[in-house]
Amino acid sequence: MIRKFYHSGNLKLSYLDNEQAGKPVLLCLHGHFGCARYYAGLMERLADWHVYSLDQRGHGWSDHAEKGCYGRADYIGDVLTFIETVLDNMPVVLLGHSLGGINAYQIASKRNDLIKGLLIEDAGAVEKDDASFASEIADDAPTLQALGYSLRRFGIRAAGYFLESAVETGTGWQFRFDKANLGESQENINGGWWADFLNSACPALLLHGKKSWVVKQDHIEEMAQRRKNTEYMVFQKSGHAINLDEPELFLDTVSRFLDRLRAE
Repeated sequence: MIRKFYHSGNLKLSYLDNEQAGKPVLLCLHGHFGCARYYAGLMERLADWHVYSLDQRGHGWSDHAEKGCYGRADYIGDVLTFIETVLDNMPVVLLGHSLGGINAYQIASKRNDLIKGLLIEDAGAVEKDDASFASEIADDAPTLQALGYSLRRFGIRAAGYFLESAVETGTGWQFRFDKANLGESQENINGGWWADFLNSACPALLLHGKKSWVVKQDHIEEMAQRRKNTEYMVFQKSGHAINLDEPELFLDTVSRFLDRLRAE
């Protein structure tokens, strides 16, 4: 697995590549506060797929955008630029978590011709959440443990998801995500996106954590009922980040869906 970069507008954006050239392509999109390495374990074990995972703008090793540049068109434009330039318009399967899941089905809505399948990890067709606390996250901490503990003031006790985006600096440890503007980014995905979700017909699998505080099971069931070629699976032991909470079952589920796509 190797880290590479591409440009979208004036931003230099980062991505991971598992280097399985010649295989069908799976493109992964993390959620808010995450990074490309959220899907690193999956990338290493899906040997039959050429897997890419993007650091979306303001996350991981990608550039931070200016205030006002975390809208729907900005994120979607970055991914479409990647598909058009790095992949030369090769059709892909999209796997997205939370923010990345909404990005994924909105991309499918715009470019049905490029998207062969969707895996949506705990993201709804209606979004309502608050990330305004991001701007108050500590600038740095003396140790990685202390950086994780600093999130407890916001009610975050399992800091593992956030710590994947931590980096050591000359003054200690800090997060790489753009904490100044992720509140704005969340505001821009709040709302109802049914029209986008329903405006594609490729096979889709909705992955839902039973203990998730972001989206409820009845909403996932409604999404699967209203969209053609759509199934869902509930992970009983998972919260919002299924890939972290039940990694083996997550990998098995994703693999079976991808195997079915290849067989069709």
